[in-house]
Amino acid sequence: MHQHHTINYLEIPCREPEASKAFFSQVFGWSFVDYGPDYSCFVGAGIDGGFFRAALDFASDRGCPLLVLYSADLNATQNAVEAAGGHILKPVFAFPGGRRFHFADPSGNEYAVWSE
Repeated sequence: MHQHHTINYLEIPCREPEASKAFFSQVFGWSFVDYGPDYSCFVGAGIDGGFFRAALDFASDRGCPLLVLYSADLNATQNAVEAAGGHILKPVFAFPGGRRFHFADPSGNEYAVWSE
């Protein structure tokens, strides 16, 4: 059921939808439903949303929102990000409440992963 006034859907730009789908499937176990060659919904990400083809990327240093994922095993997730072709932007560091790292996906978008 949808809840009134809650974040319901997230759309993310990506240069190469197939590369983004392969990356997030391999690293995070997401699955996808395609709606043509330029749009794909992700499933199993914790929020509904999709990737759309665009010549854009986002990064927190440009004032864009930072999408933060959770991992029960931060080191294993960082290794999986690197093995799948992600680029580490900020190595693991401590912050109040835990530790995290930032990475760029194949489209150049910045994400973070945190753990306690």
